[in-house]
Amino acid sequence: MRTPLLRGLMRWALVPVAATLAALTAGVPGASAAADLSTVAEALREDPVYVAPAASDQLSSSDAEALADKIRDADKPVFVAVLPADQPEQDLFLNLRTETGITGLYAVRSGDRFGAQADSSVLSNQAVDNLVTAVEGTDDVKAQLNDFVDAALQNVGGSAPSSWGSTTTDDGVPVAGLVTTGVVLAAGGAGAYALVRRRRLMHEQEQRAALEKLRVVVDEDITAFGEELERLDFHPGEPGADDAMRTDYEHALDSYEQAKRLMEAATKPEDVKAVTQALEDGRHSLAVLAARREGRPLPERRPPCFFDPRHGPSVADVTWTPTGGPTREVPVCAADRARLADGQDPVIREVTTDTGARRPYWEAGPAYGPWAGGYFGGGILPGLLIGTMLGSMMASPAYAADYGAGYGDFGGGYEGGDVSGADFASDDFTGGFGGGDFGGGGDFGGGF
Repeated sequence: MRTPLLRGLMRWALVPVAATLAALTAGVPGASAAADLSTVAEALREDPVYVAPAASDQLSSSDAEALADKIRDADKPVFVAVLPADQPEQDLFLNLRTETGITGLYAVRSGDRFGAQADSSVLSNQAVDNLVTAVEGTDDVKAQLNDFVDAALQNVGGSAPSSWGSTTTDDGVPVAGLVTTGVVLAAGGAGAYALVRRRRLMHEQEQRAALEKLRVVVDEDITAFGEELERLDFHPGEPGADDAMRTDYEHALDSYEQAKRLMEAATKPEDVKAVTQALEDGRHSLAVLAARREGRPLPERRPPCFFDPRHGPSVADVTWTPTGGPTREVPVCAADRARLADGQDPVIREVTTDTGARRPYWEAGPAYGPWAGGYFGGGILPGLLIGTMLGSMMASPAYAADYGAGYGDFGGGYEGGDVSGADFASDDFTGGFGGGDFGGGGDFGGGF
């Protein structure tokens, strides 16, 4: 099996040959035939830019390599294909994305037409539309592609796919050993690989640091739930206890133990979502158990108190306007509802920010998105966080790639650069061919 590095060396070594062949076939009948998408996809899995032999007059090998270097250096999942003018339009992006199998932003220049599509987890349809519109009407292919890529790299989320480069072979052999016996041609590529690796290591370190800060808050949540279990003072064999009560109690205990196990195993902030989901589920079980013991009607399943999930399940939705923010309805516990009705401030969960100051969790760092997402499921989180710092962070294109997805309108899907195969939202890549250009996002209108 060829390693990524060896495949890369072979590709770079053959660039002059490919250019020569392209030149020789430029005048041959059939040389402008449409590119085979499986070939294009195979090339894009190894390198961010592909120029079909029949389209080599649109972008030179050196310009293509410079564009690829820019994308690799930025460590972003941006794919660019330059194809012949007679490339079939029907389902081009959908088929290319399926063949490549990697989450990202795909841009295609075919003849004088240009378009792009992206997985929603890395870039929204509207953002793709805006990027494409900004470079429409540019006849210079090099300028158009560079302008598009420059803007895209500032907006797209996720990281470059690992298949673009590695610091070890498939057998774990260090790249340094191969470069020592390699050719000078590999030096530039090895430097790019090292840069990508450094950036990924930095990203992993940042996520670990964010998790450790978040761990303090989650441990407080777990401790608070454990104290609730102790205060409950329920004994499965006590007089009046029935099977339903015992089931509720066991469920609460299981949720407590599950939260502890999940937190111990967490390696990134996104993992915290499952922890707070378990705590929310356990608190609901406690609320049901309390109602059974007191002979009250069983409570409906409601989200926890917005101001501090440790307050337990909410009892109502009330209108609340944060300082400098828009009015919204939030779920609140009985105590905070009474405080608000009396004109007092609710008791808000504050956490320590990067500056050392104590702030409400919705004005803290992005790692609190997964923490809140576990408590407030069912897609209600965007409405609760509208106009807040955390809400703005979660609405950014890169958020899902760094801190996970599935919080409602904030987005979802695989992280940028992930190998998803055919498992992706096909609606992101369907649409059509409009006017004299490919367009972007959902503006295609029928074909491409």
